[in-house]
Amino acid sequence: MAVTDFSHQAFEQPDSDRDAPTPASLRERLVPPMPGSALWGWLGPLIVAAFGAFLRFYRLGTPNGVVFDETYYAKDAFATIKYGTERAFVDNANELMIAGKTGIFKTCEQVSDCAAYVVHPPLGKWMIGAGEAIFGLNPFGWRFAAALIGSLSILILARVARRMTRSTVLGCLAGLLLSLDALHFVLSRSALLDIFLMFWVLAGFACLVVDRDRMRQALAEWRESATSLDAGPRLGWRPWRLAAGLCLGAGLATKWTTIFFIVAFAVMTLVWDAGARRTAGLRRPYRETLRFDLPRAAAWMAVVPGLAYVVSFAGWFFTDKGWDRRWDQATSQGNPFFFVFDSLRSWVGYQVQTLSSHTNLSTPHNYQSEPWSWPLLLRPVAFWYESPKGCGTDNCSQAILGTGTPIIWYGALAALIGMIAWYVSTRDWRAGAVLLAYAAGWLPWFYYAIADNRTMFLYYMIPLVPFMVLAIVLACGLILGPAGAPRWRRQAGSVGVGVFALLALANFAWLYPVIAAEVIPYTDWLARMLIRGSKGWI
Repeated sequence: MAVTDFSHQAFEQPDSDRDAPTPASLRERLVPPMPGSALWGWLGPLIVAAFGAFLRFYRLGTPNGVVFDETYYAKDAFATIKYGTERAFVDNANELMIAGKTGIFKTCEQVSDCAAYVVHPPLGKWMIGAGEAIFGLNPFGWRFAAALIGSLSILILARVARRMTRSTVLGCLAGLLLSLDALHFVLSRSALLDIFLMFWVLAGFACLVVDRDRMRQALAEWRESATSLDAGPRLGWRPWRLAAGLCLGAGLATKWTTIFFIVAFAVMTLVWDAGARRTAGLRRPYRETLRFDLPRAAAWMAVVPGLAYVVSFAGWFFTDKGWDRRWDQATSQGNPFFFVFDSLRSWVGYQVQTLSSHTNLSTPHNYQSEPWSWPLLLRPVAFWYESPKGCGTDNCSQAILGTGTPIIWYGALAALIGMIAWYVSTRDWRAGAVLLAYAAGWLPWFYYAIADNRTMFLYYMIPLVPFMVLAIVLACGLILGPAGAPRWRRQAGSVGVGVFALLALANFAWLYPVIAAEVIPYTDWLARMLIRGSKGWI
């Protein structure tokens, strides 16, 4: 297996650089071959994903208590599984109680109005609740789905990076870096919604990358037998684009911020279509994209996500205890059409309430931060901190710090800047895709910071972490160079990429005690707080 499998066709030829290619070179230009072993193309990513899964499942039940916002989502997930929608919970402290290794909930089953007002769609809570249904109401149970989804995202990223770079080694490097990112690690071990949001966004992107290859393959086959370039073909019903719409709809049914990725990816996939038609030599690529590709793309990338979002509220529609669910009014006429109409009317009212809550969320928080500071890791979030005994000194710490691995995040920042220059000079589609995804997930938060003064946190960056890793991997491909590069450059590039991977591993290992709730001396905890003070890591 080669260190890297970049070829001139796969890395150095943008879609728009030449018109009217010859049929002999067209197939390789549209769909560069995938060198190396197909077996290792799966085994390598699976091994890396297994490594990441071990890290995430090891001591998953520690700490034996509620971590950060698990106090909301673990309860909502339990209620969603049991009742179909979120319900109110009551106990002395209005918190999730822990007795030994068993989580004890007290629900308001005896209270006539048990509806709970929540501001996030239900799919993420259904997923958390699945783990609770299997393993019980305990920390392992409510964190199981997050750990599983986090591990699967490593596999998906490794595979999509391999497809984008045509290199199994670089694909595995992408999976390794994601498995070693501290923020991804922490959120994969916490019952919060953000890891599920990240997963569905990444899965949707991966489906679109596969769709791009399939579409270009079909276009190459048509071009080889075409007798005229005046009109191109319709490209079929595009099942991978449909799959992308379903994945992005699942993301939207987890958190509303997926909408920015849906818009960005819809534009991106149409640009890919137009670029492919132009590369194939068609005389009116943009008009044909609007005529042949846009209608079905609108269905798959707009209608399908919307329907998936509505379907995720099935539990709310078919229970009488959902928030603002006017069940008596909807069923009073005994008419199914009236039931549907009135149910949709009350559901829309609920969505309007939710929108108001999101735009007016400005309550100060000790760990809030501004989006400009997120790539610099200036204000991580303390998910858990206690001072137990048992570390050999009088002052012990047990912490979970929501932060990224600095080597990876600062390396990604440099790589993203490099991708801007690379895209400007070459129009390479991979650099453009990574930059677009990063912008879609980061820039909208500046509007909320300025217009709404919204309370925000560093971990809102988690959907962007896979694209940060992709930027690093693309930069590593440039450092290694194409297969025909001089030997000295390949060797020097291999050393540089290898050193970066080892530094990422060492950096993660150094952070591990304060992101995995190990009991350590306070001095060891303090040594890992790189930026200290009122706005620092403490």
